[in-house]
Amino acid sequence: MTSFADLGVPAVLTKTLDKLGITTPTPIQAATLPDSLGGRDVLGRGRTGSGKTFAFLLPLVSRLDETRYETRTYKPRSLVLAPTRELANQIADSLRPLAEAAGLTYTTVFGGVGQNPQVRALAAGVDVLVACPGRLEDLMGQGFCNLEDVEVCVLDEADHMADMGFLPGVKRILSKVPSDAQHLLFSATLDNGIDVLVKKFLTNPVTHEADSASSPVATMEHHVLAVDKDTRMDVLTDLVSAPGRTVVFTRTKHGAKKLSKQLAARGVPSVDLHGNLSQNARVRNLDAFHSGSVRTLVATDIAARGIHVDDVSLVVHADPPAEHKAYLHRSGRTARAGAAGTVITLMTPDQRGDVKSLLRAAKITATTTSVDSAHPLLQELAPGERSLLDASAVAAAMPTAPVQQPSKRGGSSSGGRSRGGQGGSGRSGGQGAQGGQRGSGQKRGGSGRGASQGSSERGGQGGGARSGSRRNGSATGGRSGGGAASFSANSRSGRR
Repeated sequence: MTSFADLGVPAVLTKTLDKLGITTPTPIQAATLPDSLGGRDVLGRGRTGSGKTFAFLLPLVSRLDETRYETRTYKPRSLVLAPTRELANQIADSLRPLAEAAGLTYTTVFGGVGQNPQVRALAAGVDVLVACPGRLEDLMGQGFCNLEDVEVCVLDEADHMADMGFLPGVKRILSKVPSDAQHLLFSATLDNGIDVLVKKFLTNPVTHEADSASSPVATMEHHVLAVDKDTRMDVLTDLVSAPGRTVVFTRTKHGAKKLSKQLAARGVPSVDLHGNLSQNARVRNLDAFHSGSVRTLVATDIAARGIHVDDVSLVVHADPPAEHKAYLHRSGRTARAGAAGTVITLMTPDQRGDVKSLLRAAKITATTTSVDSAHPLLQELAPGERSLLDASAVAAAMPTAPVQQPSKRGGSSSGGRSRGGQGGSGRSGGQGAQGGQRGSGQKRGGSGRGASQGSSERGGQGGGARSGSRRNGSATGGRSGGGAASFSANSRSGRR
């Protein structure tokens, strides 16, 4: 059996993977690593959950560890572009142990949080910048980020960036990356939108496709449940009240919010995830789902990519998606890394034609059954004893926003820490950097509630602040995550 060492991954990184319990490369990793570690431009296609993140992080960290030179103000040595802030944070979570092992610095940049901590992190110099296109372009336009030192440039979920309309911005960003930088492009599909980027920015790329673009994971079961409009909620409630984690998809942000409240009213603690939520609310809700305190996540397609949650046993399309690619990406929330999973589409009579066309385009064979809430098939699809809680138990399980505390100056603060105004202490540099601004009464510069959106102990919520100080030796900042750059400060001096 091929190992990471056999593929050329340096010993310092294979040891780190061993500690994480990652010992066997996935197909996409085994296919791409020999070329990417060798410095080639790589075009890799694999479904979400196939291991693409480590497929590009391992060669990126390996190259930066090998070339090594002192970072310069506002000039990152590598760039990873991601379409959503959630995915940026997840990438940073995966990067953290590798960066710590190699003594590299990193930070995240995305919108929805104050930019000041991100600017400070970039000013200190970082080896790896994980960014969303919109905020990165803003910072570049203000002179706070220059890509002329980039040695490795990665595009993750490139097709999703194309679907979201980011291609013009991505092109502008990539045009500022040195032409001799190594480019790694990873995507779930390789369509015309991706071809434009490949032809313009990649040099003699090697293409690797680890699996079929449209075929489902072999262990994934697909079912269509034909329901009446009057029984739809009863059937859905029965499914999500079974043991295990469930992701329920709706078409609209309003629909996700409404459905989450309806399920909670019926005794099923659930959280929503959609574009109208603040960054703090997104983080709280995802934390509750990750931890298992809430086992049902109701989401729009924003969660169809990049949200890595283990042990999702059931995906329910409460609203059938508009097109087949969305079906495949939504369904990829279960059956991850070869695990078994079940996908259910609820279909009302007026949706029958649309669902039939959708499954045909996705090349999915699904079993269709007419059901009500008492049908025995529901127990087969979502086995286990149903659990419906009373109102007080539901309320206790749901995540809540931090309680606002009055500031010492008589104003209103957002409940964050007031220490560490420069982001140098605490569990996350983001907590310090933004917490120190909250209640200051300033109207600009990331203070007040806007800045508080970046303050959470979980990964990435510092909006790019760095934990620790270069002058204080090694600092990792605990769960500083995607937004707080975790690093061993002086571990690389003397090796350059």
